[in-house]
Amino acid sequence: MADNKMKEIRVEKVTVNMGVGEKGEELKKATTILQIVTGAKPTLTKCKVKQPDWGLRPGLTIGTKVTLRGKKAETFLVSALMAKDKKIKKKSFDKQGNFGFGIREYIDLPKAKYDPKLGIKGFDVLVTLERPGYRIKRRKIGKAKVFHSHLIQQNDAIDFVKKKFGVEVE
Repeated sequence: MADNKMKEIRVEKVTVNMGVGEKGEELKKATTILQIVTGAKPTLTKCKVKQPDWGLRPGLTIGTKVTLRGKKAETFLVSALMAKDKKIKKKSFDKQGNFGFGIREYIDLPKAKYDPKLGIKGFDVLVTLERPGYRIKRRKIGKAKVFHSHLIQQNDAIDFVKKKFGVEVE
Protein backbone atom coordinates (compact mmCIF):
# COMPACT_ATOMS: atom_id res chain seq x y z
CA MET A 1 0.00 0.00 0.00
CA ALA A 2 2.92 2.39 0.62
CA ASP A 3 3.99 2.03 -3.03
CA ASN A 4 0.79 3.60 -4.35
CA LYS A 5 0.83 7.38 -3.74
CA MET A 6 -2.92 7.59 -4.38
CA LYS A 7 -3.63 5.28 -1.43
CA GLU A 8 -1.74 7.42 1.11
CA ILE A 9 -4.00 8.89 3.79
CA ARG A 10 -3.57 12.50 4.92
CA VAL A 11 -5.24 14.92 7.29
CA GLU A 12 -7.52 17.12 5.20
CA LYS A 13 -8.74 19.37 8.02
CA VAL A 14 -9.11 19.67 11.77
CA THR A 15 -12.24 21.42 13.03
CA VAL A 16 -12.21 22.72 16.60
CA ASN A 17 -15.75 23.36 17.84
CA MET A 18 -17.11 24.89 21.02
CA GLY A 19 -20.86 24.94 21.58
CA VAL A 20 -22.09 27.47 24.12
CA GLY A 21 -25.86 27.43 23.57
CA GLU A 22 -26.36 31.14 24.11
CA LYS A 23 -25.29 34.54 22.85
CA GLY A 24 -23.44 37.12 24.90
CA GLU A 25 -20.52 36.97 27.30
CA GLU A 26 -20.08 33.18 27.25
CA LEU A 27 -19.84 33.19 23.45
CA LYS A 28 -17.17 35.92 23.57
CA LYS A 29 -15.18 33.88 26.10
CA ALA A 30 -15.44 30.77 23.90
CA THR A 31 -14.28 32.73 20.85
CA THR A 32 -11.29 34.09 22.77
CA ILE A 33 -10.34 30.61 24.03
CA LEU A 34 -10.44 29.14 20.52
CA GLN A 35 -8.35 32.00 19.17
CA ILE A 36 -5.73 31.52 21.89
CA VAL A 37 -5.64 27.72 21.53
CA THR A 38 -5.57 27.50 17.71
CA GLY A 39 -3.99 30.80 16.67
CA ALA A 40 -6.71 31.28 14.03
CA LYS A 41 -9.80 33.47 13.87
CA PRO A 42 -12.98 31.59 14.89
CA THR A 43 -16.30 31.85 13.08
CA LEU A 44 -19.69 31.82 14.76
CA THR A 45 -22.08 28.91 14.27
CA LYS A 46 -25.86 29.25 14.15
CA CYS A 47 -28.67 26.98 15.25
CA LYS A 48 -30.43 25.13 12.40
CA VAL A 49 -33.33 23.51 14.26
CA LYS A 50 -35.97 24.68 16.71
CA GLN A 51 -35.70 23.38 20.30
CA PRO A 52 -38.26 25.30 22.42
CA ASP A 53 -37.29 23.44 25.61
CA TRP A 54 -33.76 24.86 25.39
CA GLY A 55 -34.81 28.24 24.01
CA LEU A 56 -33.17 27.61 20.64
CA ARG A 57 -34.51 28.79 17.29
CA PRO A 58 -33.08 28.73 13.75
CA GLY A 59 -30.57 31.51 13.09
CA LEU A 60 -29.60 32.01 16.75
CA THR A 61 -25.83 32.14 17.28
CA ILE A 62 -24.94 29.33 19.71
CA GLY A 63 -21.30 28.38 19.17
CA THR A 64 -17.97 28.99 17.52
CA LYS A 65 -15.53 26.96 15.45
CA VAL A 66 -12.15 27.06 13.73
CA THR A 67 -11.09 25.00 10.71
CA LEU A 68 -7.37 24.30 10.39
CA ARG A 69 -5.65 22.84 7.33
CA GLY A 70 -2.13 21.80 6.38
CA LYS A 71 0.80 21.98 8.82
CA LYS A 72 -1.17 24.10 11.28
CA ALA A 73 -3.81 21.35 11.50
CA GLU A 74 -1.26 18.61 12.14
CA THR A 75 0.59 20.68 14.74
CA PHE A 76 -2.63 21.38 16.63
CA LEU A 77 -3.69 17.74 16.35
CA VAL A 78 -0.43 16.57 17.92
CA SER A 79 -0.90 18.90 20.91
CA ALA A 80 -4.58 17.91 21.26
CA LEU A 81 -3.63 14.22 21.26
CA MET A 82 -1.02 14.95 23.95
CA ALA A 83 -3.84 16.40 26.08
CA LYS A 84 -5.68 13.07 25.67
CA ASP A 85 -2.52 11.12 26.64
CA LYS A 86 -2.41 9.76 23.07
CA LYS A 87 -5.42 7.50 23.68
CA ILE A 88 -8.60 7.44 21.59
CA LYS A 89 -11.52 5.04 21.78
CA LYS A 90 -12.33 2.95 18.73
CA LYS A 91 -15.91 4.22 18.76
CA SER A 92 -14.54 7.73 18.06
CA PHE A 93 -13.92 6.65 14.44
CA ASP A 94 -16.79 6.66 11.95
CA LYS A 95 -17.21 4.33 8.95
CA GLN A 96 -15.54 6.85 6.61
CA GLY A 97 -12.42 6.96 8.78
CA ASN A 98 -12.96 10.41 10.28
CA PHE A 99 -12.65 10.73 14.03
CA GLY A 100 -13.31 13.13 16.84
CA PHE A 101 -12.72 13.55 20.53
CA GLY A 102 -13.39 16.06 23.26
CA ILE A 103 -11.03 17.93 25.52
CA ARG A 104 -12.62 18.73 28.88
CA GLU A 105 -10.50 21.78 29.74
CA TYR A 106 -8.53 23.96 27.36
CA ILE A 107 -5.72 24.17 29.92
CA ASP A 108 -4.99 20.48 29.28
CA LEU A 109 -3.21 21.53 26.07
CA PRO A 110 0.57 21.75 26.56
CA LYS A 111 1.02 25.49 25.83
CA ALA A 112 -2.30 26.84 27.16
CA LYS A 113 -2.27 29.04 30.25
CA TYR A 114 -5.22 29.50 32.60
CA ASP A 115 -6.97 32.87 32.47
CA PRO A 116 -9.44 33.48 35.34
CA LYS A 117 -11.47 35.89 33.16
CA LEU A 118 -12.21 33.10 30.66
CA GLY A 119 -12.93 30.31 33.12
CA ILE A 120 -12.50 26.65 32.23
CA LYS A 121 -14.16 25.38 29.09
CA GLY A 122 -13.77 22.35 26.88
CA PHE A 123 -14.09 21.82 23.15
CA ASP A 124 -14.41 19.15 20.47
CA VAL A 125 -11.72 18.25 17.94
CA LEU A 126 -12.96 16.68 14.69
CA VAL A 127 -10.48 15.30 12.16
CA THR A 128 -11.31 14.69 8.50
CA LEU A 129 -9.03 12.29 6.62
CA GLU A 130 -8.75 11.93 2.86
CA ARG A 131 -6.71 10.40 0.06
CA PRO A 132 -5.44 12.10 -3.10
CA GLY A 133 -8.24 12.11 -5.65
CA TYR A 134 -11.02 13.10 -3.24
CA ARG A 135 -11.22 16.43 -5.05
CA ILE A 136 -13.47 14.86 -7.72
CA LYS A 137 -16.42 14.98 -5.33
CA ARG A 138 -15.96 18.75 -4.66
CA ARG A 139 -14.99 20.20 -8.04
CA LYS A 140 -17.46 22.20 -10.15
CA ILE A 141 -16.92 20.58 -13.55
CA GLY A 142 -16.90 16.80 -13.89
CA LYS A 143 -18.09 16.11 -10.34
CA ALA A 144 -18.13 12.38 -9.54
CA LYS A 145 -18.30 9.96 -6.64
CA VAL A 146 -15.17 8.53 -5.07
CA PHE A 147 -14.98 4.84 -5.97
CA HIS A 148 -15.68 2.49 -3.05
CA SER A 149 -12.24 0.85 -3.13
CA HIS A 150 -10.63 4.31 -2.74
CA LEU A 151 -12.68 5.31 0.31
CA ILE A 152 -11.02 5.25 3.72
CA GLN A 153 -12.34 2.50 5.97
CA GLN A 154 -12.38 2.63 9.77
CA ASN A 155 -9.47 0.18 10.12
CA ASP A 156 -7.36 2.14 7.60
CA ALA A 157 -7.88 5.32 9.63
CA ILE A 158 -6.98 3.58 12.89
CA ASP A 159 -3.75 2.22 11.37
CA PHE A 160 -2.90 5.68 9.98
CA VAL A 161 -3.39 7.39 13.36
CA LYS A 162 -1.34 4.72 15.15
CA LYS A 163 1.58 5.05 12.72
CA LYS A 164 1.58 8.80 12.12
CA PHE A 165 0.79 10.10 15.63
CA GLY A 166 1.69 7.15 17.86
CA VAL A 167 -1.83 6.99 19.30
CA GLU A 168 -3.16 4.01 21.23
CA VAL A 169 -6.68 3.03 20.11
CA GLU A 170 -8.71 1.29 22.80
